[in-house]
Amino acid sequence: MSVLNHNHVTPLSSSSSAIFAKNTFPGVRTQIVSVSSKKAGVCKCVATSPAEQTAYKTKVSRNGNIAKLQAGYLFPEIGRRKAAHMLKYPDAQVISLGIGDTTEPIPEVITSAMAKRALGLSTIEGYTGYGAEQGEKQLRAQLASTFYSNLGIEEDDIFVSDGAKSDISRLQVLFGSNVTIAVQDPSYPAYVDSSVIIGQTGEFQKDIEKFGNIEYMKCTPENDFFPDLSKVSRTDIIFFCSPNNPTGSAASREQLTKLVNFAKDNGSIIIYDSAYAMYVSGDTPKSIFEIPGAKEVAIETASFSKYAGFTGVRLGWTVVPKELKYSDGFPVAKDFNRIVCTGFNGASNIAQAGGLACLSPEGLQAMHEVVGFYKENTKIIVDTFTSLGFTVYGGIHAPYVWVHFPGRSSWDVFSEILEKTHVVTTPGSGFGPAGEGFVRVSAFGHRNNVLEACRRFKELYK
Repeated sequence: MSVLNHNHVTPLSSSSSAIFAKNTFPGVRTQIVSVSSKKAGVCKCVATSPAEQTAYKTKVSRNGNIAKLQAGYLFPEIGRRKAAHMLKYPDAQVISLGIGDTTEPIPEVITSAMAKRALGLSTIEGYTGYGAEQGEKQLRAQLASTFYSNLGIEEDDIFVSDGAKSDISRLQVLFGSNVTIAVQDPSYPAYVDSSVIIGQTGEFQKDIEKFGNIEYMKCTPENDFFPDLSKVSRTDIIFFCSPNNPTGSAASREQLTKLVNFAKDNGSIIIYDSAYAMYVSGDTPKSIFEIPGAKEVAIETASFSKYAGFTGVRLGWTVVPKELKYSDGFPVAKDFNRIVCTGFNGASNIAQAGGLACLSPEGLQAMHEVVGFYKENTKIIVDTFTSLGFTVYGGIHAPYVWVHFPGRSSWDVFSEILEKTHVVTTPGSGFGPAGEGFVRVSAFGHRNNVLEACRRFKELYK
């Protein structure tokens, strides 16, 4: 509605004068009243057309790379479908075993350290402002000694961040749009989507469900979830997650040795996502740097999210060894440092206090207990689907169970489970074309919810 005033007409509303009482008469519409401030005039109230309301556009073009993305990012799309389901069934007890979000409280030995740091900020002695963009020195040193002891990784190789996902995007900015990339298929969607956004890819090819200019390394039960490297084309960057999200598989020492040698032979750089390393048991490597020669070809990202319940606190780190060099001999770490210092002011000092507490003897024990709880959940889920006759993968070195539904659409299975059991899972095809026919079930959940979900699975598929 637009108002045209003539001869100094002043519009009045209830917000501008106390003399206008609320209209309490039924059936009478509230009116806009205009009173002339000097002499009588004409006040015209005319409606603004929808075209006039939306006609203005800037001269800035949309980022064409973002326009390439297909639909929404996987997990918000699952959230949208969950919300629609809850509107349809408002009385249903919906259980989420879809997005890999932790559910158990952060151990008190960790939260008490954060609380102490937070309270200290209200004192002269305890206040700190901007910190080092790379992270607090004590935390970097403790990360090096805790996770990389005897692996040749030093504190200044470590960059503390607000999480591995953020660092994946920073690494994309570091390498730019002219590099070629390879990803596991299936894999965490952030690798592909960030590559599309930065401009590394071609258009999406609907017939094969892949983006052009990405090397998809097929990882299926037939090849033990490790790609046949003899069939993989050379790329500049290789994204590799182990234990893998979503399949839950973890690469062996022999397999990772092949990967490192492959990268060396091709002059490639591995971005190794070790977000679930603490779930690994036995001789299976927890870090790519356990493999000889990896420091010359690999970067490693990691996070406290799935160890200490820091999905909301946000704290992770990335290791960029000094030995890693570009083709001209320039250290990659120096450029990454520039990216960090330009686009990031450092992780929260309160979160870093929590990270330091995580690495204390008591904190490490508490994190292992949290991880152990989720691994127990995983076993319950594995045993449930196995008892129902399904072929199940993962669930040993990761909190994810990869359930095979041969011949069926992943999204159809997702919808069937949601509709008939009110349980949210994740369709395998959302992680890549090789995930079709699978559903990922997350072990992140309260024990009672996991048990109830498994009871419903048995009712549905008995």
